[in-house]
This record gives sequence, structure tokens and C-alpha cells, in this order.
Amino acid sequence: MDLLRQLRHVRRHWWVVLVTVMVALGVSAFLTVRAQPRYVASVTFFVTTPNQGVSDAYQGGLFLQQRVKSYADLLTSDRLAQSVVAENPVGLTADEVQRRVSTSTEAGTVLLRASVTDTDQTRALKVTETLSTKFVELVQRVETPPEGKAPIKIEVVSGPRVSSSPVSPQPVRNLTLGGLIGLLLGVALAILRGVADVRLRDAAGLQRATGSPLLGEIPFEGSARSAPLIVGDAATSSRAEAVRKLRTNLRFVDVHEPARVIAVTSALQGEGKTTLSCNLAIALAEAGWRVLLVDADLRRPKVDDYLGIDAGVGLTDVLVGDVQVGDVVQRWGDKSLLVLPSGSAPPNPSELLGSKAMADLLLALRESADIVIIDTAPLLAVTDGVVVAVQADGALLVSQQGRTSRTQVAAAARALHSVSVRLLGCVLNMAKMPKAEAYQYEAYRVVAAAETPSVPTDRAATPRHAEGTGVNGVSDRTQELTRLPR
Repeated sequence: MDLLRQLRHVRRHWWVVLVTVMVALGVSAFLTVRAQPRYVASVTFFVTTPNQGVSDAYQGGLFLQQRVKSYADLLTSDRLAQSVVAENPVGLTADEVQRRVSTSTEAGTVLLRASVTDTDQTRALKVTETLSTKFVELVQRVETPPEGKAPIKIEVVSGPRVSSSPVSPQPVRNLTLGGLIGLLLGVALAILRGVADVRLRDAAGLQRATGSPLLGEIPFEGSARSAPLIVGDAATSSRAEAVRKLRTNLRFVDVHEPARVIAVTSALQGEGKTTLSCNLAIALAEAGWRVLLVDADLRRPKVDDYLGIDAGVGLTDVLVGDVQVGDVVQRWGDKSLLVLPSGSAPPNPSELLGSKAMADLLLALRESADIVIIDTAPLLAVTDGVVVAVQADGALLVSQQGRTSRTQVAAAARALHSVSVRLLGCVLNMAKMPKAEAYQYEAYRVVAAAETPSVPTDRAATPRHAEGTGVNGVSDRTQELTRLPR
């Protein structure tokens, strides 16, 4: 995984990093407040020799440096701790004194430093004073031979003294360290969450999963829940512009073999395929195409709800031969758009959609409209969508960002490819649009609206594809849609 993808995971899951840092800071602050202040008392010894028995100063220096290392261990010995407790009982045992003592040496010198850390400032100083006295006596006793003078002399050159302020806890250091640990842990968790997240997060992932070109990204808009269609005020939204871009891309997928019958489907239910089918049909009709929208999702039809039409009689009634298609097709709005609702709920949707009657109907509709948009059932739920897609010129696969997994999308694409369905492309629905792009589009829309001159009502231009005006202002070409097979 490259660095750029990891950074995208961190940016997508920024809240994980934030929460982790806040928790780490909270824990650090809690431990800092609960920790008891600790003070350090220290004393520094200088080790020397009168050079008795040592031939020269260099050898004497090496001798003393070796001795200093041994004296560092002697400072933390049981014998010295017991003598300290015996001399100055301060409410500590020998083991407790031993645990509070630490030593340090400076390389190349004969200086030895002893430190005593305690929660009681006074006790730390007393223990250090007693320790320094008893240590000098212990060294003299150990180093002095039965007859003669000790070759080592130890003097206190600094201390004993105790720190005026506690050495721990250190709030600034603890909070800084806690924040850094939280940041590193948060970044790791964000990357891990991104790697483990199998849902579609971007257009590139959708293209890789389907192996087909991306024809459009429909941005998410909260107003789409109450106003799903790109009409009225929504006609100038970024969502409407994205549908128009999809319309353009769809028409140029293959200029040599354009798709006239398009099945719109998805991997799962609720990914917005029906909304996209309706809006795509509206956008095509706005461009002057003769469009027929067919609701072939016979299990959960929704086209009639979105468009506000009567779905009591429709596709299923035509397929069983109860009515003629020309009697149930309904014109929607003032555009060249006709709608064939689902009709009565059948007990055998898959068999009905895969029948010869369905194939004959699609052939007839192909001759009566420029483009036929078919809203089908989800591919992974039932086989209805595949059955319809086989009879169409191609399929358009719709996937919702952040909901469908890459595995599910890939399975849906395989279901289409397995029966040789021409997958025209994919659409990422409810995509998160960057704020910069949203701002640029809104600014452009406002400027364009301000610069557009008003057109007098009596001199309104005739649509480019219109061939004369028919009844109720609908073009004659639109009226030809009503002359479907009876």
C-alpha cells in the first residue's frame, strides 16, 4: 500500500485520530493528577588516591575509574542500606531505602553521584545525608588493609541537597508524551480501519471492483430525501448537473453502437437506482430525446411513487396479455417522457421478465422511443435484474458510496459478465463532494443565473429537437410516443 493511500485513510478517519489523541491526553492528565510528587536529594563523591603503591598517575587514574564502578554497586548494596536504617530510622526498611537509591558516573572521571528519590522531601534529604556518611565509612573499612593505610580516599564535593520542586510528575512532559503516543496510535488505528474497511469509498475503488468505466458521480444532497427528482429548484443543483454529465457520458460510451435500451441496476436494494433511473430519464427528455421509462422492478416498484403516477395497471398486465402497452403508458410532465409503471404484483416475476412477451415488448418499445430506461431489481437479491439486462443493449451499475462493499459490487459485475451482458459503466451515487468543488459550482451557478438575460414569454425559443407544437404545447415528436403497439 502506497503512502498516498495511507494518507487518504487517515484523512477519511480523522475522527479516529482525534478521539485517540483526546483519550491519550485524558489518561495522561488523570495519571498526572493522581501521581504523588516525588523529590530527589543528591550527593556527589570524589574518589582519589595518595598514589601509594601506584607507579604513575595514568595507572592511578585507571585504577580509580575501575574502583568508581565498584563503588556505584556498593551504594545500592544491602549492607549500606542496613547501616543507614540503623543510624537514622526514618520509617523505612532496608529494602525500601535500597529501592530509593540510584547512582550515576561520568565516563573518564572519578566522580560518583548518588540520588535518593522519595515522596517526602525531608526524608529524602535525611536518607541522603546518612547515606553519604555511612558510604565513606564503609569504603574506608573495606579498602583499609589489616596493617596499613587505605589506598582510596572519598570526599563529598557536592551536597547533600534536595530539589525544591518535585521532579515528577511533570505535566507538560506527560501531556506532550501522551499526545504523541495518542497521535501515533490514532494514525495506526485509522490506517488499520481503512485497510479493514471493504466498503466503496471512492470512484477509483468502484472502477477497480467492476472493471468498467466510471460514467458519473452523483453528489449527496440532504434535500434529495424530500425532493429526489431534478425538477423545480433542484434542476439547478450540483446533483442535477452530475446527472446531465452522466447523460452526456452515456451517449458517448460507444458512438458506433449506441445503447438504446438501458437497464439500470445495483448490487443491493436502497442504493438509489430508481432515483437515478427517473432523473436520467428526465435529463434525456430535457435534451429532446424521446424517452420511455419502464419500471421492471416487479418486487419493490418505486417509480410510481417518485413520479406520482398510477401504477395499478402496467408492465405485468401487458406481459400477460390483459392490456395493450399503448393503453397503460403514461406521459409525465411537459417533456418527451413516457412512463410504463410496474402494474400488478405477479407471483413469478423472474419468469415473466424472461418470457418471450418481454422480449417482443422491448423490441416494440425500441422502435417507438429514442431511449428506453429500465429500472430493474438488485442483482444480488434476485435474478430479475440479470434477466432484464440480458435483453437490453447494456446495463448501468449504480453503487452507493460508503454502503456497498467492494466484494458485493464485484459480485454484481460478475453476475452481468457471466451472461454476456454489456456493462456500459458504473455510477457512484451519493458521493461526498469536496467543499471546494461545491463552492465553485455554486459560485458559477449564481454568476450564470445573474448574466442570463430574461426572454419574453411570447418570444420563447422553440426547443432544438422540437418539430412543431402539438396539443398542450407538447411537440409532435413527443406525441409519436403515444402511437405504441396496440
